[in-house]
Amino acid sequence: MGNTPSSAIPSPTRTSFDEKDPNRDSFVEVSDSLSALHITTPLSSDGSLTLSQVASWEASASNNSKVRLARTVFSQTDIRSVLTSRAARIADQHVFNLALDFKTGPVTNQKSSGRCWLFATTNVIRFGVMKRLKLKEFQLSQSYLFFWDKLNKANYYLELMIEHADLPIDDRLITHLSGDLISDGGQWDMVVNLIETYGLVPQSIYPESTHSSLSAPLNALLKTKLREHALILRTLADTLRSAHVREETVIATLRAKKEELIREVYNIMTATLGVPPPPNKRFVWDYIDADDKVGRWEGSPKDFVEQLVNKPYAPSDCFSLINDPRNEYSKLYTVDKLGNIWGGRPILYVNTEIDVMKAMVVKMIKAGQPVFFGCDVGKFSDRDAGIMDTALFEYENAFDIRLGLSKADRLQICESAMTHAMVITGVHLDNTGKPVRYRVENSWGETAGKEGFFVMTDAWFDEFVYQVVVPKALAPRDLVAVYEAGDKIVLPAWDPMGALA
Repeated sequence: MGNTPSSAIPSPTRTSFDEKDPNRDSFVEVSDSLSALHITTPLSSDGSLTLSQVASWEASASNNSKVRLARTVFSQTDIRSVLTSRAARIADQHVFNLALDFKTGPVTNQKSSGRCWLFATTNVIRFGVMKRLKLKEFQLSQSYLFFWDKLNKANYYLELMIEHADLPIDDRLITHLSGDLISDGGQWDMVVNLIETYGLVPQSIYPESTHSSLSAPLNALLKTKLREHALILRTLADTLRSAHVREETVIATLRAKKEELIREVYNIMTATLGVPPPPNKRFVWDYIDADDKVGRWEGSPKDFVEQLVNKPYAPSDCFSLINDPRNEYSKLYTVDKLGNIWGGRPILYVNTEIDVMKAMVVKMIKAGQPVFFGCDVGKFSDRDAGIMDTALFEYENAFDIRLGLSKADRLQICESAMTHAMVITGVHLDNTGKPVRYRVENSWGETAGKEGFFVMTDAWFDEFVYQVVVPKALAPRDLVAVYEAGDKIVLPAWDPMGALA
């Protein structure tokens, strides 16, 4: 396929046509389009890169003083640091005229793990808990959610392997599912599944371990075992069906074998993360409030949610708005085969315009509610300065290029996706009430940004924010109706909207 020589592109030729021909208009459009194209003959007829091409490029570049300066500077310096815009740094002040009326702490740190979605969720939820109990510092246990998520993702993967045991091992779906099969990442509906099933506990009840903060070694081991488990189940399925065993018996036998196999996963996880509190077992939590008074709470993880979390807005009563310009707005979307708890709440998104999402952020901050959002944090951002701004790096001027991809283009060509979840806690509005920049609470510790907080410009929001989570009580009625109707469009398993923050 790749060795066939390319043929020369023929020049457009004049062709006569009947004035009454019904296809006349389309012919004229095609002819005009071809005339507008700059059609040339390639220097390399077979598509290979030739030394003569390189020589011509070098001759042009060596005579360009801007290119010569760039070669002097950029070969010795990180291009991001040398091309950081001074104007952007000055403009992106950590000043906000609309912010939440209560400060939480401490700044959280997910360390060497991909648990940002769990940190963002617990950072949103702890706001109400701390305000209610008058706490100065408090964290919910991210590790508790992490444990149950990882165990359920293992089960979810093996269930999919049972469901699709008849597909070839190299089928695209099997290959995709067996890739990053138990990612640390997740989505809002996944964390709602966890909270509804297992509840929540303070971090002091189920604290961090080495492998919750450093997840790569644990993930590597679990992936190895789960892929082995998948092959065992596929082989067993083939054996049973070849023996003409009834299908219901096949499924029951495979699930029994899966339960035997997944016990190994449980043993690995409890050894590395610790045994979590059972969701219905009572525990005692002693705490000290902002007035240095000792408090006491007693109940189960599920009681904790019911008594301290579900008001004014329960996590289960919130849903995701997304901005995906590839797809139709005011429609409900899901991603095939995406989830963590088998049979649990599906991952659902209502697609809407970016200005609707911005308006929701402002409305929620005014209502005193922090905002969970998903974005592509690695684009045009400075971790140390805590700045996310499309004008931050002057690449176009330095290299004499234009970065012309639209938001839809980036999604289509795998240039961008939701890679990180954080929390918006403030907005700076201009004199017309429109957002200029946003205050972002991250989970990378106090040394990132300004004491753990970032500033995100409105232009960056346009290009790299994909999701905000909103309570139904505050969301536009028409979008709530789209969500509640449940008439969802299913995107393929490998769609970028299936990326896990």
